[in-house]
Amino acid sequence: MEARKRFMSIDPTKIPDPPMPSYTFALYNRGLFEKSKFKDYDSLLENRLARSQARAKNLAMILENSNMIGENGARTRPQGAHKSKRDNGNVPKTTSLQFADGEYVASFILGTDQQTTRHLLIDTGSDLVWWQCGPCAENKCYEQKTEPLYDLFKSKTYRKLDCVAESRNCVFKSKVIDCIPQGNTCIYDYKYGDGSRTRGWIAKDVITFVLDQNQVSILFGCGRDQTSGSAFSREFSGIAGLGRRVNVGGYSLQSQFKVDIMALCLPEFYSTKTSTISFHTTPFKKKTSARLLPSSRLPTYYFINLFKVFINNKEVPWFPSLSRNFGNDMTGSCFVDTGVTVTSFPQDFYTVFRDTFRKEVNIPVYDAPLGNFDTCYMVDPGVVPTFPVVKMYFGQQNPENLLLLEQKRVVVHERGLFCMAFTKWDQPLAIIGSYQLQGIGLTFDTATETLSFELDACS
Repeated sequence: MEARKRFMSIDPTKIPDPPMPSYTFALYNRGLFEKSKFKDYDSLLENRLARSQARAKNLAMILENSNMIGENGARTRPQGAHKSKRDNGNVPKTTSLQFADGEYVASFILGTDQQTTRHLLIDTGSDLVWWQCGPCAENKCYEQKTEPLYDLFKSKTYRKLDCVAESRNCVFKSKVIDCIPQGNTCIYDYKYGDGSRTRGWIAKDVITFVLDQNQVSILFGCGRDQTSGSAFSREFSGIAGLGRRVNVGGYSLQSQFKVDIMALCLPEFYSTKTSTISFHTTPFKKKTSARLLPSSRLPTYYFINLFKVFINNKEVPWFPSLSRNFGNDMTGSCFVDTGVTVTSFPQDFYTVFRDTFRKEVNIPVYDAPLGNFDTCYMVDPGVVPTFPVVKMYFGQQNPENLLLLEQKRVVVHERGLFCMAFTKWDQPLAIIGSYQLQGIGLTFDTATETLSFELDACS
């Protein structure tokens, strides 16, 4: 409870970024920047859970439209697949339904105007880095609440991408980017699942690392129209895509930095401390690992080889929904997404998981669900009961492949209730969310195809 009070009282504009080496950025809870909108922590948490639910729904649409999930795991035609005409020659041939938002924020120093740190939401489920580019046409950019708009005319290192001379950098495979020969402009039109949308052109500029003043040039979406859809959060300048590295034509930070290693530690839910995200090297131990499984149809996703799940020492029996190989793809039955808050399982598996959990708790289940949580407990004020541990094994039942989840990663405290922090969804995959990964040092290594976990690495 004390951690909650600190979380709600701290001023995020007064949090200094610690000195960090190259390819390292400060990482924060999104809630630190948005808490002033809410009267208490429960309201902020419920808003986050609602965003998570919407994101999971969008994920389901993307999975279904990717030819990935069909009857008995067979391939299906994408729903609503069609070709659309260009809008007066100024937008790509199609727009793509991508993820909405993110739950963590990283700070960047962009361009040669280095006086102000700008904050971008990070998203492990998308592959574009974009921020608002001014000066903006009237009613085309949302007002940024705490930081100035990036002004392309003030950055001496800014340059618009010439899509004819540099055609290899204007990649069409994502179906949201196109080349307009008139003006040689590489334009993008990126639509998110919540209806928000960013449009503009691909440009180049530098990110500066303060400690050694190293500058790295990246391609980014110069956002010129962010108001033709649902509103983006005014606290942030844009979104940084952290989808896994693509060797040719990738726009995510990993792809552009040409790195196999990304390491981050998601701050705990009530933490006001700065964490980090880094590339090339990891500060975390790699004793416990899952295998990363590449997907040809969803190449930016982080799929892993979930093998068995236990509650205390009770194994939750496997179901066909978690045993499918989708066509000839090597994708497994589980993936990781930092923008989804709580872990979700297919309905058949979830039902047994929930019932096993209830049997291991010596407290009556509260008689009404709370939001998406159907397993909650009411106890006397000040009492914090001990809840079962959840064990996730990857690949095989071995301590080196075990992710052990205890108390703070197993239940969430909301409106005076302790609720099991797992939900069901209607997809035949498991999705591991950020609540279960909070405070864990994560090392994504696409050279060795592993995702490693170090418990309590940033607490």
